[in-house]
Amino acid sequence: MFTQLSPAIPLHVLERGDGLAVGVIDYGEEHDLIWVTAIDATGEVWCAPNHKVRFGKNWTMGRGENPLVAESKAKSRHVPQIQDSIACGCGNDRPEAKSREAALADPSWPFHSQ
Repeated sequence: MFTQLSPAIPLHVLERGDGLAVGVIDYGEEHDLIWVTAIDATGEVWCAPNHKVRFGKNWTMGRGENPLVAESKAKSRHVPQIQDSIACGCGNDRPEAKSREAALADPSWPFHSQ
């Protein structure tokens, strides 16, 4: 069952970052809830399993930052990397990681001219 969240709920997805949950997918017993989350830093939408999702700190509720969230944020203080995942066979493949800024500045990436 899919439930749209209105309003969206701010949360943190471990290893992905802060974002807004816009929906929840519940496949029933024996399954984690799946949080459909738009990540703030990248704009990516991830379907995150429940065990990877944490609410942020809330001063009025007396809730401090979760140690796992603090650790996740400390690890992700680098610029996100974009990598080619599949070689296209045109000979212009770029297997090295590019910074987001470099990838967006290159008009031929990820599409290679033949």
